[in-house]
Amino acid sequence: MEKYILAIDHGTTSSRAIIFDKDQKMVGVSQKEGNVEYPKPGWVVQDANLIWNDTMTVIADVFDKTGISPEQIAGIGISNQRETTVLWNRKTGLPVDKAIVWQSRQTADICDEWKDRGLEPYVRTMTGLRIDPYFSASKIAFILRNNPEVRKQAEEGEILFGTMDTWLVWKLTGGYHHVTDASNASRTLLCDIENLVWDQKLLNYFNIPESILPNIIGTSEVIGKTSPYVFFQQEIPISSIVGDQQAALFGQLCLEAGQAKNTYGTGGFLLMNTGEKIVRSNSGLLSTVAWKIGDRVTYALEGSIFVSGSIMKWMRDKLRLFDNVKDTCAMAEEAKTTGGVYIVPAFVGLGAPFWDERAKASISGLTLGTNRNQLVRAAIESMAYQAKDVMDAMVKDSGFPISHLKVDGGAAINDFLLQFQSDLLQVPVERFKVNELTALGAAFLAGLAVDYWKEDELHIESERVFQPQRDGQEMAKRYEDWIHAVEACQTFKPEML
Repeated sequence: MEKYILAIDHGTTSSRAIIFDKDQKMVGVSQKEGNVEYPKPGWVVQDANLIWNDTMTVIADVFDKTGISPEQIAGIGISNQRETTVLWNRKTGLPVDKAIVWQSRQTADICDEWKDRGLEPYVRTMTGLRIDPYFSASKIAFILRNNPEVRKQAEEGEILFGTMDTWLVWKLTGGYHHVTDASNASRTLLCDIENLVWDQKLLNYFNIPESILPNIIGTSEVIGKTSPYVFFQQEIPISSIVGDQQAALFGQLCLEAGQAKNTYGTGGFLLMNTGEKIVRSNSGLLSTVAWKIGDRVTYALEGSIFVSGSIMKWMRDKLRLFDNVKDTCAMAEEAKTTGGVYIVPAFVGLGAPFWDERAKASISGLTLGTNRNQLVRAAIESMAYQAKDVMDAMVKDSGFPISHLKVDGGAAINDFLLQFQSDLLQVPVERFKVNELTALGAAFLAGLAVDYWKEDELHIESERVFQPQRDGQEMAKRYEDWIHAVEACQTFKPEML
């Protein structure tokens, strides 16, 4: 009986189930768009039960589409949106509230309070991160502070916390395994990334009960088996869980120190493999765990951009500038230039390397002659400018020159974006035939854990390499103007209205 690897790729805006064969080719894909809610300005939440239902729906659908049966799955790999936080009752299995999404800025006041207490230096030393609403700790604190009954239950050991990997594994195993892998643990603001343990001082500082936290495990190992009554009467090994951006890094086979990738998803995420060394950033980047395989821990430098591809969704749904995102490449080309327009998509503040949670989105340089194609072009260019912000900081911190950038994510199908990115960075930008590299990374890690593949068998096929075509000095001037636009966005004050 032929065997396959099933990847569950849970992103912010959709859930996917993808089956890979021995040749590392996709033989079936199912995707379902998820529900994201914005109850207040800057707040972003999701229903964890709907995420679970969507996950099971796409799994059933991909089996139905391919005719592959559940017993043919050799292992399951899970990649997930990171930092998004859900708390649930261990007895009922029901979430106590909506999951707070990584993008949400609703915990800014809590983070300010922690900064005012002088906790930032210790946090950065232990976690490689910085105090910001992006990470899980302030989201946990927010839920516990705003629901005294949940706080009481948490202190009595009745409440569990998880990011989406933890939630899905707990559900798939029928509540038997409460775990997270090292890559996801390193995004909580609670983990000592050198020793891969929950840090007791941070738990005390943030007033978070240790009993709610999952066990930290490796990224590529057999965690346990699916519960038969949940997973189509089958006990299938779950053999990898990994944060989505680390999964993409592995999927693009950036396995050596100095290799880097950028994902143009809902947000933008540029990661560089730094090997077994934790590179501490002085330029607004994050030090994070890439993956843990056996006893070996690989680290990465990361720049997180809060709004990247999702600006196109905003332009489609709110401004109605186009009906199909696929049309935007032609619109950008038709515009020729932006006419001096710059869009800084700081809808939920600015991430790396600026870290200004109160920055506001802006459109500058408008004239009476500005048209919709120019606005679309400016939005696409903003994704590339933000990537350069991060890449420049990354080269400065690591000492590794990035001479070649690998890319993936939904917006990576846009030829205009990738050509502009190559021109802006003045390096080749490579896109692959398989764009689902987050899922592929989870599949690779799952397959390695069950001996489905050996590491030297892993491969990906290049689809196109974009080479720089525009003059470097011209692009440097455009980037200088972008920085001015960012600075203006950061100096916004409500009292100026």
